Amino acid sequence: MEPQFATTPGASALSGRLPALLAVAAVARHGSFTRAASASGISTSALSQTVRALEVQIGVRLFNRTTRRVALTEAGQQFLARVQPALAELEAAFDALDASRDQPAGTLRINLPRVASEMLVLPHLAEFMARYPQIRLELALDDGFSDLVGEGFDAGIRLGESLAPGMVAVPIGGPIHIVVVGSPAYFGRHAPPATPDDLARHDCLHYRFATGGVYRWEFAQPEAPRHVFDVLTQGRFVTNDLRTMVRAAEEGVGLLHVIEDFVRAQLQDGRLLPVLDAWCPSFPGFYLYTAGRTQLPPKLRVFIDFLREKREGA
Repeated sequence: MEPQFATTPGASALSGRLPALLAVAAVARHGSFTRAASASGISTSALSQTVRALEVQIGVRLFNRTTRRVALTEAGQQFLARVQPALAELEAAFDALDASRDQPAGTLRINLPRVASEMLVLPHLAEFMARYPQIRLELALDDGFSDLVGEGFDAGIRLGESLAPGMVAVPIGGPIHIVVVGSPAYFGRHAPPATPDDLARHDCLHYRFATGGVYRWEFAQPEAPRHVFDVLTQGRFVTNDLRTMVRAAEEGVGLLHVIEDFVRAQLQDGRLLPVLDAWCPSFPGFYLYTAGRTQLPPKLRVFIDFLREKREGA
């Protein structure tokens, strides 16, 4: 006689709802049924029906739907906040199985600012993809801060001074140096500043964060101890794209406060000239951070090791 296995009343119901829970998490992450369906490899109608069936089953609307956007209801936000950690643990369990494979595998989702993407990842992207053919890498460029767990990211990359509390952070590069630069054409019209106070008489290029605030330029006293302070600069050009700021500086629109590595080519060929070097500090470099998993999945571990390898060889 075949052995009989006892099940709890909710066990079959839970297993039947798991695809729907994954569908809800995907729609919430992408903010769209169409994008979530495309990322999941299923039709939009099938995904929508799965979510709708769950809403009918539990008697609660999880999403507010309009012709332009899809957003979680308050009940949906509370529900997903409790479900997401469990889904993350399930994913981590499957990731652990990758350790027995010859190559790390699976989808690796990284949230990072544009500057980190251009400095750390893009120059070596082809090599990483060739070295780990079973990893599907997804980069979400975000100059703000995201909920790693709630939005389904494996990790994020930020400057050390910008890390949210409670995160487990791993350094993936050394300190970075800040420079203030301008074009020869700009300095042909304006005398170079000798101290940060002189910036009040200059056009300074401003960067606006996704949160709406404008970056305040940071400096350090030349003498030890090097007290760090910020300066509210003046300027008529504001953007949220660093590459646009560099181009504007090259065209003589104004002075730029930027990571030195990001404009190294322009400094080497003379398109941009440095000023206030004695006042420009170094800061902790980029860190890869996670939401505190006890063990990193193999796909994330090799990504960290790869970035460190490239940074140390630079």
